[in-house]
Amino acid sequence: LSVCGKLCYAIGGAPNQVAGSAAAFFLQIYLLDIAHITPFHASLVLFIGKASGAVTDPVAGFFISKSRWTKIGRLMPWMLACTPFTVVSYFFMWYLPPFVSGRVAWYLTFYCLFQALTTLFQVPYSALTMFLSTDQKERDSATAYRMTMEVLGTLIGAALQGQIVASAHLSHHCTVNPPVNTTSPTDSWHDTPSFPDPSNPLSHQAKVYMIAAGVIGGVYLLGTIVLFLGVKEKDDPYALNSDRAIPFCKGLGLTMKHGPYVKLTASFLLISTAVQLEQSNFVLFCTHAADLRNHFQYLVVTILVSAAVSIPFWQKFLQRFGKKCAACGISWMIPFAVMLVTIPNLILAYFVAFVSGLSIAASLLLPWSMLPDVVDNFRLQNPHGKGHETIFYSSYVFFTKMSAGIGLGISAAGLEFTGYKPGICRQSNDVILTLKILIGAVPAVLILVGLFILLFYPITEESRKQTKLALEVLR
Repeated sequence: LSVCGKLCYAIGGAPNQVAGSAAAFFLQIYLLDIAHITPFHASLVLFIGKASGAVTDPVAGFFISKSRWTKIGRLMPWMLACTPFTVVSYFFMWYLPPFVSGRVAWYLTFYCLFQALTTLFQVPYSALTMFLSTDQKERDSATAYRMTMEVLGTLIGAALQGQIVASAHLSHHCTVNPPVNTTSPTDSWHDTPSFPDPSNPLSHQAKVYMIAAGVIGGVYLLGTIVLFLGVKEKDDPYALNSDRAIPFCKGLGLTMKHGPYVKLTASFLLISTAVQLEQSNFVLFCTHAADLRNHFQYLVVTILVSAAVSIPFWQKFLQRFGKKCAACGISWMIPFAVMLVTIPNLILAYFVAFVSGLSIAASLLLPWSMLPDVVDNFRLQNPHGKGHETIFYSSYVFFTKMSAGIGLGISAAGLEFTGYKPGICRQSNDVILTLKILIGAVPAVLILVGLFILLFYPITEESRKQTKLALEVLR
């Protein structure tokens, strides 16, 4: 693989991360403070949207596995076809409709559409790794390029969104917070000035979010064009004509019984849920629990710059010490997140953001670097089957999205239960405590359990080399 080919492949995945990052960091606070949707309804939007994307994964895997090869490949047509619709759904996801009563249905519709369409892009794109090269080192290298560019995409998305929409969350009456009314959250709601409800799409708060959506939509189109022009999809040149495609349902049953895949998926669905909780609640935590509302966009950028620059380090680390060993880096965020919750200091916040970026980079790179090893292991045990790649990738994304949707839904419901009020400068003590738990305790537990499961992952560096040799002999 040429460096140019790897770069074009990596750039193709960046727009999904740009849009996903903006939604992960800002959608919850947008629904609560700009659209003035209750936390309960916001939790429904977040959970059902993620669930719709998750349900689309196996459906997409099924139809893609049935697709025939065309002049541009089997996977590329799917990515090209869904991109324009994805851009449109993304824009309307950030559009503030002039009516109030139907806003929940509006955001639910377009968030579900966006999640489903990004799935139709992500499943063939991630499976494309297996059709770039049959060599493990080449695929690992392409994955490292991809992860670096995706983290940069995450950085670009959060930075663009944060800089453009920061003014929507700043208000002069919030520079000095009034004392918290601990007796009743309702009194606090009445005593504290709130943001005006932007009931029309021409308000400043609504316009800055639409500008950000338009910019990110343009990035989406650009990335897909680069992917199409710079990447050539290749079938396995060693596959036999007698090899038969594994039926989707049978293949799904076989993947669920494949030990390495089950352990890998169980581990990283917990870890990815922890990262999602950190992302979705971080801006809320900075705004309402840590008195850092004027710094949240810079803290988000710090996290993502740290993640982007550390991807090459983790790639070298896992090559030298092994992929399971590199997983220890994911645990670095735990003590520092706990410190931020207990000591909300500005300097400490930037240090925590930097270390969290290192951990997030490891959590992003490792599963996508380990999944091709699992696919190779499965191929060795089922030598005359083909078409199982999209089954593995689609079911993996299904489980991680489903777990993240459940986590986000529960976190938003927790804010509803503790009395979160949109637009006020100071929330009640119960809401602040809930945000601290969602940023500190819950991700720590999820990461520790996920890493414990990963201890039983059976594919080591030695067994990976043996699988590579066995596949070469088979071919």
